[in-house]
Amino acid sequence: MQKVDTQSLDVIINKMISTVEASKDEVFEFGESVRSENERLSSELEVVKIELRTLIEEVDRFEIEAKKARQYLSELSANFQKYSENEVRKAYEIAHMHHLKVMTLRNEEKSLVVRRNELEQRIKNVKEQIERAERISTQVSVVLNYLNSDFKQVGELVENAKQKQEFGMCIIEAQEEEKRRLSREIHDGPAQMLAHLILRANLFERIIKQKGQEAVIDEVKGMKESIRDTLYEVRKIIYDLRPMALDDLGLVPTLRKYFETMSDYHHIEIAFQPIGKWNNTTYPRMAVALFRLAQESVQNVCKHAKATKIDVKLEFMHNQVSLLVRDNGQGFNLLERKEQSFGLTGMRERVDLLNGTIDIRSKVGEGTLISVRVPIE
Repeated sequence: MQKVDTQSLDVIINKMISTVEASKDEVFEFGESVRSENERLSSELEVVKIELRTLIEEVDRFEIEAKKARQYLSELSANFQKYSENEVRKAYEIAHMHHLKVMTLRNEEKSLVVRRNELEQRIKNVKEQIERAERISTQVSVVLNYLNSDFKQVGELVENAKQKQEFGMCIIEAQEEEKRRLSREIHDGPAQMLAHLILRANLFERIIKQKGQEAVIDEVKGMKESIRDTLYEVRKIIYDLRPMALDDLGLVPTLRKYFETMSDYHHIEIAFQPIGKWNNTTYPRMAVALFRLAQESVQNVCKHAKATKIDVKLEFMHNQVSLLVRDNGQGFNLLERKEQSFGLTGMRERVDLLNGTIDIRSKVGEGTLISVRVPIE
């Protein structure tokens, strides 16, 4: 068997890494330029929509004036002998002027509608490009991390090269998917909301001139709602990373606060029933895992189930912990569920690490029940 030249192999791998890194930088720059274009188009679209609403109001006002002018002209024509020629001519000129003004405004309205539709289509195309760039970036990152990874310690745990490769790729893909999800949540959530608040602030002066102070008060109320939503998104991201209250207050108070926040934001009833006592300092790893399992279960219901109520029961027993999450949503067919669903896969992995069991039962139209049992060792 021919001996492998390790130095030549290192040179080849280093060249591959350099090439992949350069490709990753190019994909990143392209993604950033597309995001900037998306923000610019979105800002322009907001301005066009405001101008269109203002123009429509102006058209309606002039149409009323034009209608009055036509009625007055008809009255003069019906009683021609009562009015002078100068009065009739003046009435005709006013009616004609209002007609021309309405026609001009209508043409401007059509132009703004066309521009609005064009911007919406361009934004849709740009968002598709952003998604493609993100997918490519994730794939490139997986390859790059795989090339840079050292599998010596992993190789002691797995029995053959195929198992080692699959294990490493799963870990890297999970890490990259989590980074991508967090980046996307920050960009699509707080970042977009703050950009929108800046745009609305810039429009205040224009609104004051056109509509007066009362309209500004309505805008301020809307901005307060946007700030509230932004704060919720930031808190949600913090919870996703690691809720600080978990270390300070413990598992049960943190879950109770989290459920209250989710219930308030999604307008869904969440009934939380903890049973028994729990020592958070004795089993910190289990506390984090149980919080993540409950969090993932409730988030899935809020996003997909269209439920009105969620029941969460957390029971601490002598030798195990039981977590039950039940909803009255639309349910789903377990046989048609995608096997590579990242949320369910992550939940099963967490339970496996704790030597526990997870059972998911669901039926279309009858809600879903998730049952987790984790032994206390």
